[in-house]
Amino acid sequence: MAKKKAKSDISTEKPRLFYIFYNQERWDNWLNSLKDASFEFTEGSEEVPESLRILDSFSEDITLEALKIVKLFQNSRFTLDEAMEKVKEVEKIVMCEAPEGDLEEIVEMLQLSKVVLFESIRRYLKGEYDRDMKSLVKKGREMVDKDMEGALSFAAEIGANVINGTPCCRKYLKDDLESPTLFDEWLIECERMSEAMSSLKNFDEEAGEEV
Repeated sequence: MAKKKAKSDISTEKPRLFYIFYNQERWDNWLNSLKDASFEFTEGSEEVPESLRILDSFSEDITLEALKIVKLFQNSRFTLDEAMEKVKEVEKIVMCEAPEGDLEEIVEMLQLSKVVLFESIRRYLKGEYDRDMKSLVKKGREMVDKDMEGALSFAAEIGANVINGTPCCRKYLKDDLESPTLFDEWLIECERMSEAMSSLKNFDEEAGEEV
């Protein structure tokens, strides 16, 4: 006869939860919403075009869904290998070939900003990042016009710190962002990651749905 689990074991054992992660259908639905949206600016109006509002929500959705995987890793729902594999699956969807036509350039710019999201997550999961934020920002700014890969590496380390709870990145952004550098765009994404991690503070407390 099998032994019954001790009460202490039962009380500390986490229930198995199931989640629907970012999938191809979700990506396609966002693209279809963008296709149907208006990109027209109304002269004299301060209202943001529908397309830009959708694009912002599209971007936020990707960041949130990717970071949910991190939260599950932090809560010991995933092993390192499982988390890395889940992130890889989401990245494959997001970094697919951009659709031809009007949305091509828009999607490519979105993808370029998300490069730092996925690299930051990998750096965080592996623990491979420097903690000196000020130095990382300085080095990244110096590098961006010379070596994009090098600048991305510094930006990803910043993002890993953000995932780990370090405040960022508004104070490092230039006041005049009319012509932001690619490094500025990555810092903006890191700031979005910071906001997403705050919003996910209580995530993983209720059971989700199995795919």
